[in-house]
Amino acid sequence: MTVKLVTGANGWLGSSLMNALQKDGEIRGADLINSNTSSKIDIRNSDHCNVFCQNSKGGVLFHTAGIIHPEKVKDFYAINVEGTRNILEAAVAAGIKRAVIVSSNSPCGCNPKTGDLFDESSPFNPYMHYGKSKMLMEQLVSDYHKKGKIETVIVRAPWFYGPNQPPRQNLFFEMIRDGKVPIIDSGKNLRSMAYIDNLCEGLILCSESPIASGKTYWIADKDPYSMSEIVDTVERLLENEFSISCTNKRFQIPKFLCDTAWLLDKFLQSLGQYHQKIHVLSEMDKNISCSIEKAESELGYNPKISLEEGMRRSITWCLEQGVKF
Repeated sequence: MTVKLVTGANGWLGSSLMNALQKDGEIRGADLINSNTSSKIDIRNSDHCNVFCQNSKGGVLFHTAGIIHPEKVKDFYAINVEGTRNILEAAVAAGIKRAVIVSSNSPCGCNPKTGDLFDESSPFNPYMHYGKSKMLMEQLVSDYHKKGKIETVIVRAPWFYGPNQPPRQNLFFEMIRDGKVPIIDSGKNLRSMAYIDNLCEGLILCSESPIASGKTYWIADKDPYSMSEIVDTVERLLENEFSISCTNKRFQIPKFLCDTAWLLDKFLQSLGQYHQKIHVLSEMDKNISCSIEKAESELGYNPKISLEEGMRRSITWCLEQGVKF
C-alpha cells in the first residue's frame, strides 16, 4: 500500500487531511512547527526531514506545513522556501513518487478589480514577503519536477475555514458577534474561500490523478463570496441557529485606513518586522478570488460544501471544543 506522509499534521489543514486519508495504506504525519508533539521535526533541519521520509519509497508526500504569521520576515524564507527544499530533498532521497505542495493565493497578489478571477495562467505578483516566499517556493517545486527528480503538484489554496480552526479564526467570529470586523465600501470586495473538507478532497485528487503531475491548481469553493456575505452568513448562523446574541452592527471604515495599513505593513516588513493585525487590515479591502475550472475539468473536483453549511460546521465545532462566543 502507498505510504502517505503529511507535514504539518497537527495544523488546521494537516489534521483534517490526516482524517480524510484514513481510507487505506500507511499514514504518517509530523508537526513541523509545534514542539508539543512526540512526532515533531523541524523542516529547517535536513536530518529531521530525512528521518521523516525514510522507508516511504513510491509514496506520496503532502506538504501542508508553512508559516503565515511569523515573528520575523526572515522566517517566511527559512520555513516556506528552505524548509520546502529540505523536505523535497528528503523525499527524492527516499524515492517518494509524488509531492503535493500547498501554496497560497499570495504569489498572485490581488485581483485588479472586483469580478476578476485568477486562474493557473495568472502571472506572479506577490503580496508582501509572504507572497514572495510562496512564489519562490512554487518556483523551487516546479524546478524539481522539470529536472525529473520527483512528480510535483502545486495547490493554491485561498482563505480556508472549517473545524479544527485556530484561535485567529475564533477571533474573527467574535469580531462578527461584536460588530468589529472592518467593512470597506459596503464589503463588496470578493474573496475566494475553501471549506477544509473541499480542500482536502482537492489535495487527494492531486495526489491520485496522473494528469496532475507537474501542474498547478486553484482549489477553493465553487464561487467567491463578498466580505459582506461572509460576515452576514456567520452573524445569521450565530443568532438564528445557535442563539448567540450579536450587535448587528458593521464597523465601516474608509478605504484610506487600509491603504495606510498597507504602507505601514510594507515599511515594517522592510525592517524585517511583521505585525499580524496590521497585515490583515491591509488586505481587508482587497479582491482575492479565483477560478476552479481547471481543477473541475481535469481532476473532477466538485466542492460540495459552500459557505453557509461550512460556517455552520465551524461554529458547531467551536462550541463542542468549549469556545465561548
